[in-house]
Amino acid sequence: MTAFTFVDEPDTITPELHAHPFLGIDTEFIREKTFFAHLCLLQIATQDRIYCVDPLAGNPMQSFWEKTFEKTWVVHSARQDIEVIFQTAGAMPATLFDTQIAAALLGMQPQIGYAGLVKELFGVDIPKTHTRADWSQRPLPDALLHYAVEDVEYLLPAYELLGERLEKAGRKEWAEQDSQLLLDESLYDVDETQAVHRLKGARNLRGRRRSAAERLAVWREAEAAARNRPRQWILRDNALLEIALELPETMAALQRIDGLPGKLADRAGGKLLAIVAQSADDDHDYRPPAAPNDRQKKLLKTMQTAVANCARELGISPELIAPRKELSAAILMGTTDSRVFRGWRRELIGEQLLGLL
Repeated sequence: MTAFTFVDEPDTITPELHAHPFLGIDTEFIREKTFFAHLCLLQIATQDRIYCVDPLAGNPMQSFWEKTFEKTWVVHSARQDIEVIFQTAGAMPATLFDTQIAAALLGMQPQIGYAGLVKELFGVDIPKTHTRADWSQRPLPDALLHYAVEDVEYLLPAYELLGERLEKAGRKEWAEQDSQLLLDESLYDVDETQAVHRLKGARNLRGRRRSAAERLAVWREAEAAARNRPRQWILRDNALLEIALELPETMAALQRIDGLPGKLADRAGGKLLAIVAQSADDDHDYRPPAAPNDRQKKLLKTMQTAVANCARELGISPELIAPRKELSAAILMGTTDSRVFRGWRRELIGEQLLGLL
């Protein structure tokens, strides 16, 4: 097993971390039984040591987080890690470098996994054998600790190698910009108003039924967050949609909804009926986004061709420069605040695309 130190008092290692400007970071968490991810282990790699920090030991961590956030974090595919850290500590590192983003900007497979990157850069195979482990168990078995340590062992060497290649290609600033975008706190806010978009079938609803689905989804999102339970544990999608379709007006009618738990009907039935009743007063005429017309389709194709040509010259994926979804939003809704019109992309091709628009 790779040498490491298991740490249950995080403050004891902050003096040692202070000497290192870069930290390789990975997290292990569980979320099968909760709305918010539950941080169970934090792995930290420095140039000479690896630490496995136990956030479940119950010891103070505020000072540890503050000192650690001062460093540049090197993380692979960082979004979920940053999300669980933000939900746990209420803050984020000041600077981030995502090795998955860096690899993609060098022409490697988009969304390349950590094991794939290590294989690509160092020729080392890392088995992914514990992806569904219970990281909350204590003590953690040696096999799990070994797996956790491997997930940070190559992060700093990868950062150095990728950084050198990016510098040579003139793209290091691109990777730094895209990595920093993951430190936007709004990415991790619970936006209850968007909850309806997770409901398969909701887009087919119209009028009052659509309004009821939106209101019910907002209620479920807030309830799940407040109780820290998965959405489906609060109210399953099929039951929520049936309430929106049937629009029950009485407790008896509500209780006939297939899949509605009796305990939920007893506890929150009045609230659900009130939500359904409120939807009757909404001035609501939801319509799905209109399909593009022929002129817009032609413009989208022209923009995609421009992006594809640019990507081909750089040897990277066109989706990395401008996903079809962002281009469509710019054409159909006039949305020009997406990534392709900001930062390095704007100079590279964004101005040209704005000219086409």
